[in-house]
Amino acid sequence: MGTTPDHRGQTQAESCPLSGASAAKRQQILAGAARVFARQGYEGASMSGIARDAGVSKGTLYNYFESKATLFSAFVEQCACEKMPLLFSRIDEGANLTESLEHLAVAMIRLLTSPLSLMLNRIIISEAANFPDLAETFWKHGPEKAIGILSAWLMQHNDAGVLNIPDPVFAAEQFYGLCQTRIVARARLQLPVNTDEAHIEFIARSAVRTFLNAYLRDAPRQPPVVMERPGSGTGPTS
Repeated sequence: MGTTPDHRGQTQAESCPLSGASAAKRQQILAGAARVFARQGYEGASMSGIARDAGVSKGTLYNYFESKATLFSAFVEQCACEKMPLLFSRIDEGANLTESLEHLAVAMIRLLTSPLSLMLNRIIISEAANFPDLAETFWKHGPEKAIGILSAWLMQHNDAGVLNIPDPVFAAEQFYGLCQTRIVARARLQLPVNTDEAHIEFIARSAVRTFLNAYLRDAPRQPPVVMERPGSGTGPTS
């Protein structure tokens, strides 16, 4: 029997690692690994360096993680386990479909432009050719999971007659693509970006309007979103 994603970022058949006597030590190692990966990338990081940064012996490190690949996979999985519930925490809080999607869009933009996400993206892109398993691990625990959760949520509204979505997975990918407009690519290239709250909300509202214009069933087209520029009329900011 398959599993059904809920809106907290987990399926009915999985959960975050349970706490226990060794949980603190494991977290200590993962925190050290995060710092080393951020500074040196994946290939440049060593198990010796990670053990040193984490303040544990190499023997202790290998008791928890048998290889650097295993450690990186655990790090990515933990990031997803922590961030996915936050991403979907407000998806059902909106008074209507539009507000719910706007909550998700704002959360997605914030997540994609966070230092942690930018660091992971940099590592995955730079190492994908030499370490394709890293990209697969990242995709499985990050984007693929987020796409699955959103597509299941969209299908609920499709089945209720609110949306007309022939391919919910494709629609979910489109929605996340719209959320990346203007700000995410520039942030990944370390170019200056406007991360003011008003600008993020503008992008989120615009993404939702464009999405609903494509998929709302028998409803008036949503008006475009226009953001005021102080002293220069109206229009989207740059």
